[in-house]
Amino acid sequence: MGVRWQKRLYTRYGPWAVVTGASSGIGREMAFKLAEARLNLVLSARSQEILEQMATDLMTRYGIEVRVVGLDLALEKAAETLETATQDLDVGLLIASAGFGTSGSFLNSQLEQEIEMLNVNCRALLKLSWYFGQRFAKRGGGGMVLMSSIVGFQGMPFAAHYAATKAYVQTLAEALYVELAPMGVDVIASAPAPTNSGFATRAGMQMGMALNPADVAQPTLNALGRKPTILPGLLSKLLTYSLVLLPRWARVRIMGGVMDSMTKRQRSNNDLGLGNGGIV
Repeated sequence: MGVRWQKRLYTRYGPWAVVTGASSGIGREMAFKLAEARLNLVLSARSQEILEQMATDLMTRYGIEVRVVGLDLALEKAAETLETATQDLDVGLLIASAGFGTSGSFLNSQLEQEIEMLNVNCRALLKLSWYFGQRFAKRGGGGMVLMSSIVGFQGMPFAAHYAATKAYVQTLAEALYVELAPMGVDVIASAPAPTNSGFATRAGMQMGMALNPADVAQPTLNALGRKPTILPGLLSKLLTYSLVLLPRWARVRIMGGVMDSMTKRQRSNNDLGLGNGGIV
């Protein structure tokens, strides 16, 4: 099984893949899985030093080429910078894993941070999808993984704006799956449940259950080119399908109750003047 999925990835999407948010969490796990399949990698994140350490490790372990592009996708021209930095490479796969979220009361949030989240989760994603979609269409094939979330299927009180950004990702990916298919370009929305990637600690959330990045990366890569959306891991399916028959207003209230209990410590910190947290 392992050899088959690796061969499929390289044959369909090689020889180069771009991974944003590659320094930690799901992005990091995706990078290692692609390296196993012998795809050369462009790793992008804000943490240049971490990326360089990863590059050395991946090149030594798998004998691939790795290019590092230290970049903050919240900046206005960041997506253009990444596109330009890869112009000389035959890129066939984009893993758009960069993103961050906040939790807590919307009115207590910091507007500047919320706009930064909008820029990373939506504006940069839009640009990268357009740039690399153009390139993949011209080369006659390629693939894009856009990271959605189970919170993007309905409103999410106490994570209102974060859920809204993920709804944007989800609907964009669903549409591009149909539009780009005739051009040989595969698109998938990966919509996991809460995942252990540092988000909970920084956002002041307490999660009793969570996925590991490995629970998300491998199933997502396996499903790319085969379906428009994947709910990776049992927890993602359980939390989504258990609500699917309820009216949307009921789902919003239930999910709000879940987030309310997960963010009580964070809201207590707000009362002390510590503000909302987040993670890239």
